[in-house]
Amino acid sequence: MTYVVTENCIACKYTDCVEVCPVDCFYEGENMLVIHPDECIDCGVCEPECPADAIRPDTEPDMEKWVEFNRKYSEMWPVIVTRKDPLPGAEDMDGKQDKMALLSEAPGAGG
Repeated sequence: MTYVVTENCIACKYTDCVEVCPVDCFYEGENMLVIHPDECIDCGVCEPECPADAIRPDTEPDMEKWVEFNRKYSEMWPVIVTRKDPLPGAEDMDGKQDKMALLSEAPGAGG
């Protein structure tokens, strides 16, 4: 099992999860985070830290696409280990449906 970041992170990018991760497997895009599925040790400490409920176990239905999504972007984006402020308007975007059109493939700053 692994944990993955799903669509609800897009345009929110809360980073509470990165500081509790014992293996630094979070990677930062311009407007979301992902988890490298091969680096995640399945400890689950990140899941309850996400205010947007965007971190899910890969054992839930239809998660394979999110495993591959997280793998793809974790190989393109820099690692993030330090909490940062969420994106402006994160509270308004939290829970919105169909946010894939808002995804930026650009890397974040990392750090």
